[in-house]
Amino acid sequence: MADLFFMTKHLKADLERLERRLLMLGARVEDAVRKSIAALETRRPDLALEVMSGDPEVDREEVELEEECLKVLALHQPVANDLRFVAAVLKINNDLERIGDLAVNISERSASLDRALPFPVPKSLQPMMEATAAMLRESLDAFVKGDATLARKVLADDDVVDGINREIIGLMVERMKSDSSQVDDALLILSASKNLERIADHATNIAEDVVYMVEGDIIRHLPAE
Repeated sequence: MADLFFMTKHLKADLERLERRLLMLGARVEDAVRKSIAALETRRPDLALEVMSGDPEVDREEVELEEECLKVLALHQPVANDLRFVAAVLKINNDLERIGDLAVNISERSASLDRALPFPVPKSLQPMMEATAAMLRESLDAFVKGDATLARKVLADDDVVDGINREIIGLMVERMKSDSSQVDDALLILSASKNLERIADHATNIAEDVVYMVEGDIIRHLPAE
């Protein structure tokens, strides 16, 4: 009985450490997304460079967290809720690393904008960024709270981001048709919008993993309720 208590105590401590590390990574990635959009809107190469230079640290943290998860699996052999928790951390960890890569993509696009010929960034890009960042934040909040209802809200919010992305595509197509000199910059905006849309998709992945962690149901590929 004493050995079981010892193992349970140490498993709890290890799971709490996994959660802390995942949330730290999530905060770093969310900050990178916000800075990448700010760099695009304000044409600030220093912000873009900050996001790009910080990506190796995100990659390092992702690898270290994965290693920690595998150690917990090997050492404690968790079952039921604990096993689903570790599985969720592994998958969310991967999604966060991919979101970091997408933030770098946006930063690279913003660094390529022609600063000599100001190109008006669509006003809808800001609410798209806010909606995407909110999805990421709420998906992580749902993870911390074990809140499947909040996770499902994130899934529904993805439609908002998809709608704004379609709106931006239409605006950029019209600009390219009306002024061929704006084609290059319009394509950069299209790429940034697409990357934001993909970030929102990764946030939905996180939300789906939360539902699995809490309820034990795999809801990927299922029709929306």
